[in-house]
Amino acid sequence: MPGMGNSLRAAALLAFVVLSILVSLLISSVQQFGARISHFPNATVAGDDFASLRGSLIYQLNERRKEIIPLLLPHEDGNGRDQALLDSSLDYSLWNEISHGSRKAHMDEMDCDSLVDMQAMEVLGSGYTKLVVKVNLAGGQPVALKLVNEQGIDMGKCVEDFKDTKGCRELVSYKLQKEIVLLQRLQHPNVIRLKGHCAGERGGEGGRVTVILEQGTPLQMIQLLQSPWEDRFRVCLDLVRLLYFLSQSPLGSVGLLDFQPRQFVTVSGALKLTDLDDASAEETFCHTDADCTLQFPHRNFTLPCSNRGVCEGLSEKRNIYNAYRYFFTYLLPHQAPPGLTHLVDHIMNSTGELKTDINQTLEAFEHILLLYKSGLHLDNLPPSIIRDYTVMRGMGTSGNVEYRCWPSYSQQGCMLSVHSAREAAYICNSHSQCNSFTLTGQKTWTGHLLASFKSSFSHLVPDGTSEVYVKRTKAPETPV
Repeated sequence: MPGMGNSLRAAALLAFVVLSILVSLLISSVQQFGARISHFPNATVAGDDFASLRGSLIYQLNERRKEIIPLLLPHEDGNGRDQALLDSSLDYSLWNEISHGSRKAHMDEMDCDSLVDMQAMEVLGSGYTKLVVKVNLAGGQPVALKLVNEQGIDMGKCVEDFKDTKGCRELVSYKLQKEIVLLQRLQHPNVIRLKGHCAGERGGEGGRVTVILEQGTPLQMIQLLQSPWEDRFRVCLDLVRLLYFLSQSPLGSVGLLDFQPRQFVTVSGALKLTDLDDASAEETFCHTDADCTLQFPHRNFTLPCSNRGVCEGLSEKRNIYNAYRYFFTYLLPHQAPPGLTHLVDHIMNSTGELKTDINQTLEAFEHILLLYKSGLHLDNLPPSIIRDYTVMRGMGTSGNVEYRCWPSYSQQGCMLSVHSAREAAYICNSHSQCNSFTLTGQKTWTGHLLASFKSSFSHLVPDGTSEVYVKRTKAPETPV
């Protein structure tokens, strides 16, 4: 059968790709794991011991199932979600749907057959549980694959405890299974897009699980710190929009328990959450407010215990404060436009003290975006400032003498985002090296223009998309 043949080829190729990459790029991890595995008993485990270990492993597998089943059910159906944890027949029937790839299969663009003739490019990341690999599919489309890290700590510890490689692979793969369900339920522009998955026996030896995702670029905070404020603001705005969605998602209020920059990527400049296996929609039960304490390294916050006996807004507040300490603190205040600094300071104070909810935080960010895009924050700039420049439309420059500024969109010169020629003139006047600037016609994600500032140039050249502004030479004062 052609379909089955393609599936087997995909599985075989996938196994070969993973093995090759692990050998070349994770050799130290393999050696450490090998040293550890050499202490495992190689002999067959005695019958009673094997039965005991197998029973413990089956118990762990069922516990992992119970974590995932509620995610498959409507949030509003509280009784149904609770009953699902007790009804083993519902548990297994629902689980069989997702573990064999049939549930919501119509949503997947890709499956095991899509992985035939793919080309592995690089390992994007590896952790205790998962390995993330960048591959090019047969048609050249780049995607990211998430797989069980066969040499990871979770897999190694499981094999050490239970002596069952196949069973451990299934146990460890539950994080991937959970992620598939969450990606299906939590679709949003700032969540990485699930393109498909390859699960069940078709996934390869021992029922391997492979998650197929859109390709993103890992978030590099050091690089981001050197980026223009507009790009750093975009990351923070995208994050707040995501947290607003998670606060009222189809699963209820979702908290990100492992909230780190490494959990995010960028796709065409947009921030996207890519690691969801530690996301939780579980509520925290309480008797008093003291049971609702959020603990952070340098701050603690106590939230109210509601009449329902759950901590009110705990996941939402945890998300906000983590956004403040991991993102806002580093990205938002520095180099903010002078006309917006008071609004940025308000966001920093309110999120750092957890004085506002996510709705109010999003409103504050959207207000800044509106002012920035419209240029209303520049009302204090004198209109006459542009009169100090001669403009030549439809022209560019050649023989440029560049100077550098920070932060700049160009590493070779000074290129900044401006709302208008008036703002560019204001910036040029504030730079002692600047004698001209060019509006290039290129625009940023906010619609702002990119302006290139120069010390001088040798001559003008025709360019239908550009405008050149040159400082007028002031006539020398006549002595009295």
